Amino acid sequence: MENLKFFSKTLLRWNQYENTRQMPWKGESNPFRVWISEIILQQTRVQQGLDYYNRFIKAFPDIKSLATADEKEVYKLWEGLGYYSRCKNLMLSAKQIYYERNGEFPRNYEEIIALKGIGSYTAAAIASFAFNLPYAVLDGNVFRVLSRFFGIEIPVNTTEGKKYYGKLAQSLLDKKNPGIYNQALMDFGAVVCKPAAPLCLECPFQKKCIAFQQKKVSVLPVNTKKLTLKNRFFNYLLVHYKNTFYVHKRTDKDIWENLYEFILLETDELLNEKAVKEQIRQILNPGNYTINFISAEKSQRLTHQIITGRFIHIEVNEPVFYKDYFPADKSQLELLPFPKLVTSYLKDKNVSLN
Repeated sequence: MENLKFFSKTLLRWNQYENTRQMPWKGESNPFRVWISEIILQQTRVQQGLDYYNRFIKAFPDIKSLATADEKEVYKLWEGLGYYSRCKNLMLSAKQIYYERNGEFPRNYEEIIALKGIGSYTAAAIASFAFNLPYAVLDGNVFRVLSRFFGIEIPVNTTEGKKYYGKLAQSLLDKKNPGIYNQALMDFGAVVCKPAAPLCLECPFQKKCIAFQQKKVSVLPVNTKKLTLKNRFFNYLLVHYKNTFYVHKRTDKDIWENLYEFILLETDELLNEKAVKEQIRQILNPGNYTINFISAEKSQRLTHQIITGRFIHIEVNEPVFYKDYFPADKSQLELLPFPKLVTSYLKDKNVSLN
């Protein structure tokens, strides 16, 4: 009990006198803006999310503007941020709030967590920041700080661990100022009790931190999950007819759902030039196309996958009719949201779409 009081008191003192971390959503009580910031920060570093948040709020300042927006415009703003299911769920929930709740954001935890794409952490964050409700947040920063200070070796990614940490976090919460307390705890984990190279010598918890005293800082928190990466190989055909290129929208329940791409040949391995030409002959009429350029390999790592891609520029002298691909000129391409692998290739100064 003594350590619980020391922890909360010390954290709030640090927050008041030493916490200088600045973010545009910090101290925000507008539930829409809190919601947008929390969704963007799921699986995204704060530094990367800053510009996206500012652009998103500028384009869609409220529920109505997001709920009635063109889907392509929303995805285009999200382009490059990844985890596109977050964007899909944002739009679904915005429509639900606007059309079914007259635009009023839910004001209690149970209704907040019922929204698409919102889990226990995000619901607790919105409830505490926007409505000052007493719900403790549990994110990576919180797990790390609590594990190290209290010397907890229960794996954070187990049912037992989540239950234990949840109960502990709730017991530590400042019930009068839950939003301030939650933000302070996450800030502390981000700037002092960092995953690597934590500032232990400057830490106000140092004398009572079990991990520091027992030299376990580098091994806590415990996570038993082992990441298995799947390798996938994408061969993109940039088929050029007059001033257009053929693209389509990805609609399968797979990565990059609702984004656009050029004609794709996914193969078990990256094809050599001879195999590429053979594949192309099965799609395009022989004698009616010219292969102008085959790019070097490009890779993008996702959470559980590594995508290795290559781009084959092909010029055809007649229209192409292939599955659900349609022609788009360069001005249209600029408005379509593409996966990062594709946009990074197109932005290369040496790549020409002429």
